[in-house]
Amino acid sequence: MSLPPSAAAIAAGYAFTGPALDLGALLWDGSCLPEAQVRIPLPMLNRHGLIAGATGTGKTKTLQLIAEQLSAQGVPVFLADIKGDLSGISAPGTSNAKVASRSAEVGQEWAGRGFPAEFYALGGLGHGIPLRATITSFGPLLLSKVLRLNQTQEQSLGLVFHYADRKGLELVDLKDLRSVVAFLTSDEGKGELKGIGGLSTATAGVILRSLTAFEAQGMSDFFGEPEFDTAALLRAADDGRGIVSVLELPAVQDKPQLFSTFLMWLLADLFHDLPEVGDADRPKLVFFFDEAHLLFDDASEAFLDAITRTVRLIRSKGVGVFFVTQTPKDVPGDVLAQLGNRVQHALRAFTPDDQKALKATVRTFPDSAYDLEELLTGLGTGEAVVTVLSENGAPTPVAATRLRAPESLMGPVDGTVLDRAVQESALYGRYAQAVDRESAYEKLAARAAEDVVPAERPAGREETGKPRRGGRGEGTGEPRRGAGGEDRSVVEQVVGSGMFRSLARSVGTQIGREITRSLFGTARRRR
Repeated sequence: MSLPPSAAAIAAGYAFTGPALDLGALLWDGSCLPEAQVRIPLPMLNRHGLIAGATGTGKTKTLQLIAEQLSAQGVPVFLADIKGDLSGISAPGTSNAKVASRSAEVGQEWAGRGFPAEFYALGGLGHGIPLRATITSFGPLLLSKVLRLNQTQEQSLGLVFHYADRKGLELVDLKDLRSVVAFLTSDEGKGELKGIGGLSTATAGVILRSLTAFEAQGMSDFFGEPEFDTAALLRAADDGRGIVSVLELPAVQDKPQLFSTFLMWLLADLFHDLPEVGDADRPKLVFFFDEAHLLFDDASEAFLDAITRTVRLIRSKGVGVFFVTQTPKDVPGDVLAQLGNRVQHALRAFTPDDQKALKATVRTFPDSAYDLEELLTGLGTGEAVVTVLSENGAPTPVAATRLRAPESLMGPVDGTVLDRAVQESALYGRYAQAVDRESAYEKLAARAAEDVVPAERPAGREETGKPRRGGRGEGTGEPRRGAGGEDRSVVEQVVGSGMFRSLARSVGTQIGREITRSLFGTARRRR
């Protein structure tokens, strides 16, 4: 049948000639019109997007629907699985009356199918291949956000990284960073940063206490080696479909600062490594950033600026980023302006703040034939207001849309099935076991042990003539480990040793004098 003129005008805005993803069917005047399909052009997926809506309105199913179609067209996808229910993308969905009804309404030929997937877990907490980063590559801006440092402390931490980079002191894990911070506030190390501002004892104390508290919460597992190579996110399966990388986060839901910042590290690392490709015919990767508001909460000005520039520039490297959150106001305006594709689920307007957020959301859409304030509060589950970028880069008309049903399982797969998939992965052997190789801490501790008990001096005396502290590992060359007092005793030995300064000054010639850092101060080690 023919469409009403207004509906026909909207449908014409989505009649793309090239490859596209099918979102659903147009809603107009209370009716669903399956002949009017709402779509997103595949090349425009690297122009970024926003999936927003109140809790329970269907955001997770929408990103699952988009991820499936991207995979089917050979585009790799990254998903942050906050609630633990996205593992089902690897298994075929099951039909039921609700799925059959939705498929008929929107003109979808539904068939249950799973998609190739890899599962990851931060530091190995939960199901998935352990995902880790080194302190060196994580960088000072991201680490400052995790540690909740203020601007002054963030800048001081940047000086510590600058010193470590310049001297070639690789910071693999937290104990490496503690050792360098302690040295730079010792009598021997104070002069090292004097020419560029120095590191005050008070600020160093805050950083060290933050590191200790951070480690006491069990977060040290996230930093170390083997470090995850983000190139693994860009792979396709043998049949040509893009691999869906699912980062399982339920085990760290209570650590939002950590996992949201870690997601940004993944994105920044990709930005640092990928070459410019310009306007490609399809994205190299589409990255879904769930619970995006957590990334921006309590963020410093430098951090927000780095996010804005990364989002603006990573498009030309073939990566599309979708932020998933409750309302557009959760995303800073400078970032929101970069998001060309919008899928807005229902909003609530129960309170004055809700009503204010609703009016602000409406103002972010192009002029529309709909009464958007009324429409956005009346949408059902699995319905959304959509506007995307057309093939020529212009915004499409606003379209109320009844969305298609995902074809994969809408829920988690069984834990045993998930564990088996993880252990059968080609990446499991590479990342499963943590490695504590010799890095700054171990080198410094070993040199200190050599300096503490030379054969020609009486036992129990330092080179300076001061009594040597007793404890496990001393006199044997075995560095003491652990948190709290044991680690501080090792640091005292290290920074009290005359060998430290000579090592710090010479090691730069062994590893490399300069580390190139990206907008976030992240760095990639040579592999």
